Amino acid sequence: MRKFDGNKLVLATHNQGKVGEIVELLQPFGVTVVSAGSLGLQAPEETGATCVDNAILKARAATEATGLPALADDSGLEVRALNGAPGVHTADLAGPQRDWNLAMRRINEQLGSAADRRARFVSVLALCWPDGHCEVVEGEVQGTLVWPPRGEIGWGFDPMFIPAGDTRTFAEMGQAEKNARSHRADAFGKLVDACFR
Repeated sequence: MRKFDGNKLVLATHNQGKVGEIVELLQPFGVTVVSAGSLGLQAPEETGATCVDNAILKARAATEATGLPALADDSGLEVRALNGAPGVHTADLAGPQRDWNLAMRRINEQLGSAADRRARFVSVLALCWPDGHCEVVEGEVQGTLVWPPRGEIGWGFDPMFIPAGDTRTFAEMGQAEKNARSHRADAFGKLVDACFR
């Protein structure tokens, strides 16, 4: 794995929720993070068949546009009773306006009366350099889905996802606690060990 030895990188996202999580996770390493959104970069079309494909696609687009190393996340919710759906299409459920209440309703409707409400969040992080080299890591968190949604903290599917071993949804936890237990934290821990230590 290649070590990151710079002090600035582009976070290839327009999602402020992701920006907040990643900035907090990178803070101990003295890395300045600028988001693609704050730079006015256009988000590339996510045409990959997997979260790995999309994370690399987004990181490469950001590094090509800026000449800086870029970090991209692609994550998804995989629901056991829906054969792993929505997976790579998770954000699509929220529509073009990224209405996560709509997305949560759609998942709940698809589940119907299914007794098995187990799910997992997966996160793929791709760190790419201007020379085209990329490092990729994957993280996950297992849990179950509840209805109706609970909690006001977080974003996405946080209000309906209870991580294994807890009774609270991610949206009922403080941001620091959620960040420490999330799929993104799992992936980020692996990335830190490989590229930042």
